[in-house]
Amino acid sequence: MTDFTALLQPDKGQPARTLHVVHPDAWADWLAAQPERVRAIVAANRLTGKPGNAAILPGDKPDDWSALLVCDEPDGSPWKIASRATALPEGTYRLAAGDPGPAALGWLLAQHRFTRYRKAEDDAPRVLLTSNPGAIEPTVRLATATAKVRDLVDTGAGDLGPAELEAEVEALAKAHHATLTVTRGDALAQGYPMIQAVGQAAAKGREPRLIELEWGKPDHPRVAIVGKGVVFDSGGLDIKPAAGMRLMKKDMGGAAHAIALAGLIMASGLKVRLHLLVPAVENAIAGNAFRPGDVLRSRKGLTVENTNTDAEGRLILGDALTRAGESDPELILDFATLTGAARVALGPDLPATFVNDDALATALIDAGAQVHDPLWRMPLWDGYDEMLKSDIADMVNAPDGGFAGAVTAALFLRRFVPQDTLWAHLDTFAWRPTPKPARPKGGDAYGLRAAWAMLEKRYG
Repeated sequence: MTDFTALLQPDKGQPARTLHVVHPDAWADWLAAQPERVRAIVAANRLTGKPGNAAILPGDKPDDWSALLVCDEPDGSPWKIASRATALPEGTYRLAAGDPGPAALGWLLAQHRFTRYRKAEDDAPRVLLTSNPGAIEPTVRLATATAKVRDLVDTGAGDLGPAELEAEVEALAKAHHATLTVTRGDALAQGYPMIQAVGQAAAKGREPRLIELEWGKPDHPRVAIVGKGVVFDSGGLDIKPAAGMRLMKKDMGGAAHAIALAGLIMASGLKVRLHLLVPAVENAIAGNAFRPGDVLRSRKGLTVENTNTDAEGRLILGDALTRAGESDPELILDFATLTGAARVALGPDLPATFVNDDALATALIDAGAQVHDPLWRMPLWDGYDEMLKSDIADMVNAPDGGFAGAVTAALFLRRFVPQDTLWAHLDTFAWRPTPKPARPKGGDAYGLRAAWAMLEKRYG
């Protein structure tokens, strides 16, 4: 894990290079105000004031230089100066226009490196100064949480099984004096039969389990955070093709989001009674794998006809959501890399967000817009509930036809949420297919900052 604490420091007037960030609309006025030596460098580099233009600008002395970036990102964007955090030489920098504000987060995340499997090519620190020391700790916590999601998702499934997810939650529990409960074996089979069914074909040492953490004062509002922890998804007996299996190490991305969000809640001392639940399984193939056509019993008592072993995430979430609801929470949030249908509809950047309360939905969407972590609300369309009908059981897990796949998956989950409990389900991709400044290709957090901003406003 990258240590971000040294990369964002209070501005006490110490020596630092100046970073000029100029909006394209202000380019002409800015350039006209510069000395001849700066205008000469701008001309030599053929800079025209387009977004992305950048240069090193000379000062009065040979070692007295500053940096320029032309950027049209809004002031609240965390990505405004992210491209410079790796392009500039090692050293200390301050913005000419004042405090970096939210842009400090992108500066930190641009310097995150996943080094489990290879050494970082460039780990020279670029330090950013801020005139708002009170923002340092929250920004570092948010960067750390985002990096946690990236590191967990980028880790190969051979190195990250249910036991390793358990170890992550155990470390959180120890760090924040929380209570850890892990259910496995016969107790899992009896109490959480759908979690057991999905994970029962995994090899020894990778057995399924439900991992729970509880933290906070009992009299604070109870909030449950649930994360889908399928550490690898072969598709089961309805096996995926090779292309579909290639990235299935990321199918625990929901768990990564939930673990990171729980860490943020505890590190920030949010006034909630936190209940983190991670159903951790490997959807493997063996002689004892659950089958298409099997009827599964759930913790809630509903029976589910398994029509597709590759629709396993909703099964394990069903049992986990039931457990969350038994403790009478005020709010349940779940994160899951649940459906390809959500990606077809919205692409990788927009988590399909399903909410059973309009006020909560507005709070989530508004929070996402404020912190530049967008969400898109999708309908819990009652008319599609009938697609979940089964001829022999209470419901199926995957309707025939393929219509509204993200919606029917959310409707399936809704069956396991108490009717009077606020609930939001984020069907998130957890993977960035194309790199952007401070957002490399690979595992990434989508909806994490939006959810945190909503919780912080609600309970802070």
